[in-house]
Amino acid sequence: MGITKAAHYSAEQNELAGIIKALGHPARIAIVDYLLTVDSCICGDIVNELHLAQPTISQHLKELKNAGIIKGTIEGNAICYCINETAIEGLKNYFNGILKKLENKKFNCC
Repeated sequence: MGITKAAHYSAEQNELAGIIKALGHPARIAIVDYLLTVDSCICGDIVNELHLAQPTISQHLKELKNAGIIKGTIEGNAICYCINETAIEGLKNYFNGILKKLENKKFNCC
């Protein structure tokens, strides 16, 4: 989305779109699923789990981190990643809002 078009939407809409876009790749979903099963991990752990090249994993981690879905801390030469619960809570609230509106809506379309 170009910078000029992003200005037409609210900050919340742009942030949510960035999070959803980052989750739009199956490898990133797999990384999130893996991070949910461990307390923290380093990139090498994810490489061993998903059988993708280290540079590929690093790029996916970068996209997830830029979107705010994960956060990382540096421990020596390793970066430990974990889920950013605030971002996930935002997704939950958004989709719960959709479900609530659908429950209240009368379906007279198509």
